[in-house]
Amino acid sequence: MNHPSAIIHPNAAIGEGAEIGPFCVVGDRVKIGARTRLLAHVVVNGNTTIGEDAIVYPFTTIGMPSQDRKFEGETSFTKIGDRTILREYVSIHRATGEGQVTTVGDDCLLLAYVHVAHNCQIGNHVTMSSSAQLAGHVLIEDHANVGGMTGVHQFVRIGTYAMIGGMSKIGRDCPPYFLVEGGPAIVRDVNRIGLHRANFFAGSHGRVERVLQTPVSIETQHVASARGDSRAGQDAGGPPSHRIH
Repeated sequence: MNHPSAIIHPNAAIGEGAEIGPFCVVGDRVKIGARTRLLAHVVVNGNTTIGEDAIVYPFTTIGMPSQDRKFEGETSFTKIGDRTILREYVSIHRATGEGQVTTVGDDCLLLAYVHVAHNCQIGNHVTMSSSAQLAGHVLIEDHANVGGMTGVHQFVRIGTYAMIGGMSKIGRDCPPYFLVEGGPAIVRDVNRIGLHRANFFAGSHGRVERVLQTPVSIETQHVASARGDSRAGQDAGGPPSHRIH
């Protein structure tokens, strides 16, 4: 059902049961999946695909041109997965580079004022709290959580089931399964609460128990191994056992 005040380009593809609310603008080459709801005042532009059963709250913008100075109007894309919820004033920009894609996966929750810049790749079941900001080319793996008002530098990778504390300054890669927080950020602990909620400890999971008992002093080596480099001993200040590389 489309509200009469909505502006929908004739080339846009609107799935069965989708709802385009008051004062929404849906541009050329946009595809909106079945039963997805654009509540009101939503702008979707460019080569953008939104999956099924998503909910997009007022004043969200999706698929607007990249803010990258290198962007020259090339054909690029934005993709939002199924059942993802985008709250008020979220902005997601399409990619820089011919044929490149900015992606948000399935079952994600992006709270108010989150920004996802060009070429970011966000996995499935990711939660980003209010005002978290991603620079370009950031990769967030499945089930990660990013706390409110956190800033993430371009090209950073955040591992699966990582928990990033609120108001953190993330300038380097963050390891999976760990709690990372601060400015500059440091590894604080294993993400115990997140792993328990995800039932990592159901049944016999001795390996996870051994991780919980591992001293923090191995964490930089863990991160260096994940990155494929050997910079664990090249600290940028602070305790070598805690600094993120």
